[in-house]
Amino acid sequence: MIPASTALAQTAARPTPHVGFVYFPHGAVMNRWTPAGDLTVGVTPMGDFGDILKPLDKYKARTTVFSNIDNQAAVGFIIRQAQRANASRVHVIGAISVGQKGETLAEMGEMVAAGAVAVSDDGRPVVSAQLMRTALEYARSFSIPVIDHCEEPTLAHGGSMNEGIVSARLGLKGIPSEAEEIMAIRDILLARRTGGHVHLAHMSTAGSVELIRWGKERGINVTAEVCPHHISLTEDRVVGYDTNAKMNPPLRTAKDVEALRDAVKDGTIDVIATDHAPHHYDEKEREFADAPNGIIGLETALAVSVTNLVETGHIDFRTLVDKMSCAPARIFGLPGGSLAKGSVADVTVFDPARQWEVDPSEFRTKGRNTPYAGMKLRGRAVCTIVGGRLVHRL
Repeated sequence: MIPASTALAQTAARPTPHVGFVYFPHGAVMNRWTPAGDLTVGVTPMGDFGDILKPLDKYKARTTVFSNIDNQAAVGFIIRQAQRANASRVHVIGAISVGQKGETLAEMGEMVAAGAVAVSDDGRPVVSAQLMRTALEYARSFSIPVIDHCEEPTLAHGGSMNEGIVSARLGLKGIPSEAEEIMAIRDILLARRTGGHVHLAHMSTAGSVELIRWGKERGINVTAEVCPHHISLTEDRVVGYDTNAKMNPPLRTAKDVEALRDAVKDGTIDVIATDHAPHHYDEKEREFADAPNGIIGLETALAVSVTNLVETGHIDFRTLVDKMSCAPARIFGLPGGSLAKGSVADVTVFDPARQWEVDPSEFRTKGRNTPYAGMKLRGRAVCTIVGGRLVHRL
């Protein structure tokens, strides 16, 4: 048996071959709802165990939907609704700025008191360096991280895919890697100045990896995440103008993919997050440049990571569990992340050897926007336990 401190242990009776018990902090670390009733997430340390938040849908017609989680009431509302649904643990991320407009700092202390575990302006970059500095200073006093979407808006404006040969061939305006890297190094330097903890969301370039490594080598309090699509797909997936391959940050080059895989292996990247972004079919059925960014992440995250990191020999299952479970719990101060006696009984049981073909019509989530449709992946969750209760079975 692998030590429980790694949150991974083989079952003694082995009713299913190679099934392991793994803790995932159930519930999205999130800061906004989507019209579909799903969650748009900045960081979601979860496996592909289905839409365990589905019971929240029944409350949708009777409740107020907050587009910006920038106050105590909004944070408390989401926590209460999650408790009523009683199917998942939802950990809320409050907004950095009021209305996520990047102008005025939100009431961070009140949101933390209401239960927020971090702050972020989600898919919007904090353009003002002064506001970012102030956010890091305040967050340090509350011992929470500031999560940033690293994007220099004047460089990224109007772009819909990675800038390079492929974008030129397709006639699409590209987003250069420097748009991410400029903001990444700014945030790292501000974390050094303030002593605050900055968490860089969905990193996508080899250059960003080098900058994060540089910061960590100097003892700067920086952590970072990568999403399964950025370690498994390249910009070539956009050929054919498939809007299910459109996301922000965009899919990059094969060189970037390999650099991100190596960064997961050597610890430069701390977390694997889903960046779950469901969209209605009609929203994605547009011209590529006009379609919204984002793909389904919850139900394929584990399998894509197993297939493209474990099966390729970059990491083992112990490391994968740490990236998707233990590390997020440490970084955000969440309960659990362990199978030790007395720990929170939140467990995902998965079969690491199970091969399956992605069929969006079988998703539990309402979205169908995935670039993995028809692909054969390895590793699948078979049941989910929250607080000692079975809430999902495949």
